[in-house]
Amino acid sequence: MKGSCLCGAIQISASDQTEVNVCHCNMCRRWGGGPFLAVHCGSQVEFSGSLAPARYASSDWAERGFCPACGTHLFYHLLPDGEYALPVGLFQDDERFQLTEQIFIDHKPDYYALANQTRTLTGAQVFALFGASQD
Repeated sequence: MKGSCLCGAIQISASDQTEVNVCHCNMCRRWGGGPFLAVHCGSQVEFSGSLAPARYASSDWAERGFCPACGTHLFYHLLPDGEYALPVGLFQDDERFQLTEQIFIDHKPDYYALANQTRTLTGAQVFALFGASQD
């Protein structure tokens, strides 16, 4: 898959994926103004172009990346295993993607709802799945 930030200064290459996951956690919603629609791309993601992504350590276990020129959100990067979750909007091939999972469903505010039938996990279930503490 190929994508880029809004200004084109950073290009992204990642292996082909079709599944889109949604995160409703408070941090993702604050970061992007709504739920994070993510494509999990593993650790083999390449960034190229005239600029390097800016990185922000958003927790002890993850960092978020963005274009320093236009501010486009580029990734959520899990540090322990190197996994990148990239915003689906970076990629223009909209027809191949399918919404499959929603996490932190218990953090989702009542003012929106997604009609797609997906697997859902609460915040506690997500932390239990990854063996992490919520603290």
